[in-house]
Amino acid sequence: MPVSAEDRRRCLGVLARAEPHDLRRRWEALGLAPAFRHLRAPETGLVMVRGRIGGTGAPFNMGEMTVTRCSVRLASGAVGHGYAGGTDARHAEIVALCDALLQDEDHRAAVEREVVAPLMAARDAARQQTTARAAATKVEFFTVAREAGA
Repeated sequence: MPVSAEDRRRCLGVLARAEPHDLRRRWEALGLAPAFRHLRAPETGLVMVRGRIGGTGAPFNMGEMTVTRCSVRLASGAVGHGYAGGTDARHAEIVALCDALLQDEDHRAAVEREVVAPLMAARDAARQQTTARAAATKVEFFTVAREAGA
């Protein structure tokens, strides 16, 4: 059964946002060295980042961001695409290889279990830690009603 577009999007998001050294370590621990060729060798460029005031306002150009992209074709014919913020060519290549392997039923479970799931857990733990630190600085403001004539 082919991987759904939503699952693929979720996995690519986790892989692209992962710390490069964590992704590399997980990839090497997986122990796969699939035969592949580059459809697009890793290349770095700029993309325009857009934002919205309050998340719902009119879009505006916020600035440019450096991104590296890569596309690969495995010997099996599966094609993978990888994008990663920054200039780390190997990061984008590993994302592309994982994307291609996620489309292969023989390797999908291993990639999700050994690479994607641990990276997602690390991301969630970091978010919880940040949320806890922010919550510790929360200040509750209240007003005291004054009596008339005081």
